[in-house]
Amino acid sequence: MLNVNELLKATKGRLISGKKNCAVKGISIDTRTIRKDEAFIALRGDNFDGHNFVGAAIKKGSSCIICGPGKAKSAEKAIAFIEVKDTVLALGDIARFKREKFGLPVIAVTGSNGKTTAKEMIAWVLSKKYKVLKNEGTKNNRIGLPMTLLNLDGSFDLAVLEVGTNHFGEVNYLADICRPNIGVITNIGPSHLECFEDLSGVLREKTSLLKHLKRPCIAILNNDDKMLRESSKKEKNALIFSTGLKNKGDFCASGITRRPSFKLEFLLNRKYRFVLNTLGAYNIYNALTAIALARILGMGYYDISNRLSSFNFPKARLNFIEVNKIKFIDDTYNSNPLSLKEALETLEKLETGGRKILVMGDMMELGRHKHLFHKQAVKKAAKVCDTIITVGKLSCLAAESLRDFGFDIRKIFACQSSQEAREALLSRVSPKKNDVVLVKGSRAMKMEEVFKV
Repeated sequence: MLNVNELLKATKGRLISGKKNCAVKGISIDTRTIRKDEAFIALRGDNFDGHNFVGAAIKKGSSCIICGPGKAKSAEKAIAFIEVKDTVLALGDIARFKREKFGLPVIAVTGSNGKTTAKEMIAWVLSKKYKVLKNEGTKNNRIGLPMTLLNLDGSFDLAVLEVGTNHFGEVNYLADICRPNIGVITNIGPSHLECFEDLSGVLREKTSLLKHLKRPCIAILNNDDKMLRESSKKEKNALIFSTGLKNKGDFCASGITRRPSFKLEFLLNRKYRFVLNTLGAYNIYNALTAIALARILGMGYYDISNRLSSFNFPKARLNFIEVNKIKFIDDTYNSNPLSLKEALETLEKLETGGRKILVMGDMMELGRHKHLFHKQAVKKAAKVCDTIITVGKLSCLAAESLRDFGFDIRKIFACQSSQEAREALLSRVSPKKNDVVLVKGSRAMKMEEVFKV
């Protein structure tokens, strides 16, 4: 619980009306779910303005309104009104204030791919021994992360927070709010290049997390990622623990085998055996990170192994599903060149007994090299798949280049939408019993529509 005086201190705002000692039981940004005696922050976005709902917040019993400049002129004296320069920044300021009230460890997870899975896996393993606060889903931005931190109270032992970014400075901003003790960077890949321009820009943005580490200043880095490996040699602020499959590190996986039940088995440091409920070998990197953190925080291998073997991977992230007797690999959450490459490698190693079919949607935010990335993707797909269905202009143009690689163009189907791709899959490709269909694309392409058969 906070009071108005603490909110003023956190936000450096100006009290327009009300009393400083007024109690605030929580923070809300949504009048549909606000509860009595909570403070309402009037956020303003591209398509909404929370100031239009101040009246609704007051009717539902809000004890404090935090609003932008000039928005509290008609304030009711019984309600505390705090005026701030920017309500979104005020939300972050309050979250930072709340985080600093508690001395518990905070683990921050970022990277180009696998952030959500890594965060969920880490939280699942650690929750065997500790009460863990985590972001729900992918609430990893300047709204979602602060709102997660505001749930902190004395009952939690630690927090695991996913830190997202699509422009320079966002990791720096969010890390300054959550003040992590341990930083995790999963990998560096070509994502959001419209802003970051190239991989060096991605690296610079992601590694800014490490500058904000608090004691004991620990970092978990993927040693198989060349850019992270080279960057770690120059890192002076953090004690680094490395993970890997190919390069030697503190936590290494070997002896990887695939079970018929779509499970993976591997050895940690050639000694401890682990099992994962996944098709994708790249998820071993996430498992190694979870193992490293669990060991650092005092858990034994037996408990870690049991937790990992029972972990259910997040929806739409390389999940095997069956719809109307058609076998799908659902990787529809999002797509970029690195994650698509990993998904195709998973499909390539899968023993199906039938055709391997790709339904590929456009990858967004790739900047000036977007056509090259799509061409590289379909070139890889042509080596793995028997049939390719494209969704969107970029994927369609890239598929035309398959003529040069000798791919049978009769097995390419160009579609404008995921619904059209679904019809092509059902009526023209007609998957059989042993066929497997990989479906992947950026969120904007709505690739999940393919499963509505």
